[in-house]
Amino acid sequence: MKNPILKVADRLEEYICSVIFLVMTLIGFANVLVRYLSNYSFAATQEILLNGFLLLTVFGGAIAARRGQHLAVSLFTDLLPAAIRPFVCWLAVVLSVVLLLLSAWFCIEMVMNQRASGIVSAGLQIPSWYYSLALPLGFFLIALRLVQAAVAAQKAGSYV
Repeated sequence: MKNPILKVADRLEEYICSVIFLVMTLIGFANVLVRYLSNYSFAATQEILLNGFLLLTVFGGAIAARRGQHLAVSLFTDLLPAAIRPFVCWLAVVLSVVLLLLSAWFCIEMVMNQRASGIVSAGLQIPSWYYSLALPLGFFLIALRLVQAAVAAQKAGSYV
């Protein structure tokens, strides 16, 4: 039997996406309801929903990478000899992981800069780094899930 903590860790991005989507749905519904009943709307809903979509996109990318459903263009690898394909696929995985880790690094730098400069959001006037804080985790998760999917594909005898 699998450890419950590992079970949660295996599906961490799904739980995160579920919570974000639930909160976004409730906020959007509340905004529509208030606007319909009073002709006013919550001023900050656009800000919250926009940042929620950004987080859904990043963590959704981790879900797609874990399932091996990430976007891939296989035109060139299909034209290569069969003996070279695994090497090229692993090269693509390594380059993707490097890009994702660089993205995480730059997001960490962005969060530190936002925190140091004291930038606040336009609608709620809360520190902007609150919204950006989860982005590095999302990029790390995509990189991790991409490697997990590549190893699983290798074990199954298929290409990444």
